[in-house]
Amino acid sequence: MTLNELKAALSGHEDKSLSLELPDGQKVPAHYHVTEVGYVRKEFIDCGGKVRVEGKCTLQIWVADDIDHRVSVGKFLQILEHGAPVIPTWELPVALEYEHPVISHFPVLEVVNLADSVTLKTETIHTDCLAKDVCGVDPQGGCDPNSGCC
Repeated sequence: MTLNELKAALSGHEDKSLSLELPDGQKVPAHYHVTEVGYVRKEFIDCGGKVRVEGKCTLQIWVADDIDHRVSVGKFLQILEHGAPVIPTWELPVALEYEHPVISHFPVLEVVNLADSVTLKTETIHTDCLAKDVCGVDPQGGCDPNSGCC
């Protein structure tokens, strides 16, 4: 989900509470804080030799001891706007950065609007070969040892 899609899905629900759901169905404790809005740019070369560039917006989530703290949808939207100076485009995919149990990135998958609350559901990310055609990766995931890749 991009930042634009996220903002559009949250718009009009500013007074509702906002919960965060991890891919395993667990909820981030309701007293979380959004401590960073960041832009992460990754430049790399894949195993087939192609140079690639990708970017994403990360929202760092931190849970403190102040158990009465809550982030409403309206406050969340204000936090996103506060991060605008470091975001080059609102078409970036967005991910939550959360310590579960190690620091991990969870892309935002969907927004679920209920009568009195909104939930951001997340998904996991996985590794992959980005040069399957060059590496001769077959449907079972094996690669041609003579391809010059990995």
